[in-house]
Amino acid sequence: MRLSEVTQGTWVRVVGFEGGQGLRARLTQHGIYPGDRLRVLRVAPLGGPFLVEANGREVALGQGVAAKVLVEVEP
Repeated sequence: MRLSEVTQGTWVRVVGFEGGQGLRARLTQHGIYPGDRLRVLRVAPLGGPFLVEANGREVALGQGVAAKVLVEVEP
């Protein structure tokens, strides 16, 4: 499942990234690594960014980036 498919308020675990070194560098700069737990705080309407909580910080990710983050839903 992709992060862009997750609904607001859902906890997920990052499984991996579907992109090159640039994407990995951008996400690690935000402190997002495979194995981390994220919570989707808000999904902006009309293709706006995702606001996620990652390791105690709020991070805004664009739709394109969110579509490349592979996740699994936490129980």
